Amino acid sequence: MKQTTHPYLILTALWLIVVSVSSQVLIIAPILPFISAELGVSASLQGGLISAYAVMAAAFALFAGPFSDAVGRRKILLFGAASMTAALLLHGVVENVILLFMARALAGLGAGLLSGAPPAYIGDYFPYEKRGWANGLVQSGQAISQLVGIPAGILLAETFGFKATFLMFACTMGTACLLIYFFVPQPDVERDTIKIDLSRILEKYRKILQDQTSRVALLSFFLMFFSLLAYVTYLPTWLRGTLGLAGKELASLFFFGGLATVIAVPLAGIVSDRIGRKPILVISSFGLAIIMLATPYILKSLMIAYILFFLAMTKIAMRISPHQSLLTSLSKSTKRGSLMSLNATMGQLGVALGSAIAGPLYAGFGYVSNAIFAGVLMLGAGFIIVKYLPEPKME
Repeated sequence: MKQTTHPYLILTALWLIVVSVSSQVLIIAPILPFISAELGVSASLQGGLISAYAVMAAAFALFAGPFSDAVGRRKILLFGAASMTAALLLHGVVENVILLFMARALAGLGAGLLSGAPPAYIGDYFPYEKRGWANGLVQSGQAISQLVGIPAGILLAETFGFKATFLMFACTMGTACLLIYFFVPQPDVERDTIKIDLSRILEKYRKILQDQTSRVALLSFFLMFFSLLAYVTYLPTWLRGTLGLAGKELASLFFFGGLATVIAVPLAGIVSDRIGRKPILVISSFGLAIIMLATPYILKSLMIAYILFFLAMTKIAMRISPHQSLLTSLSKSTKRGSLMSLNATMGQLGVALGSAIAGPLYAGFGYVSNAIFAGVLMLGAGFIIVKYLPEPKME
């Protein structure tokens, strides 16, 4: 097999993975009406389509990291991309609810395998002083999925049925799979030579959590998503009630936020290569906390909503690349995949808890409680980073 080490082909493959996986997290909710109409999925089962994906993604993320440390990042990327391509193709032929649940679970398996693999590969292949740039380019795929992938998926579902949406994403993930097979080499780094089993996996995670810097980095990532979901889950509902925004206005708001992400993710990565990861994380945390705390008191018009949401998405996007680049410096290649997978699982746990607590807060005390709760959590994350998270040295 002929391979090339051209960095832009490698980054394109990883970028397509991020686009495809990020879209799978977001796409189900807006196309549920089309799924229900075609397959007759009851309202009580619709939420399970999201849970089936999330549970499998969280579980397999924990196993994928240690295995990638042992067998190499390329094999995990290839197997994960192939598995998810097959799962997305399966969506195109499902004829009943049971098969759809199976397809979503298989897609979650692939997502779990891929959750920590792109940043871990970047940590293996690129020198530390270029990882912010590389992670920034790859993680911009999250913004593209919000700007292009989700609207296109909704339009396809409305025009041709929900199966067309997943076939589109099968094409993007399948392209990533082909690029990995032909053009993405295995980095020449040390691998974990100890046999991988459950006890070994648990031991690796125990050793990672014994390191204070790793614990602080993982905790800050968890708090970011915990805070973010507590803040954003009922923001559209509150905006509908207070400003009377229609669906198109809300869609334009999120599209505008996506533009901020496209700009901020790669820029933050490049800047963090020059001034360090920690300053970016601190600015992002405290800036986002201020926005969250201020939202219910100053958001009085659509124009202010655009400004606040743009700023909020900018602060969120600023964290992505510096955080992942910092994590790659906290362990050598034999443990890097495990650390990145544990980080992904912590983020998913934050999403689950943040969205779970958002409802009782909103129903019991109004959106102001969501904003204050989220803002206080984000302030806590900022103080933890300032006091306990050191700036890693260049390798």
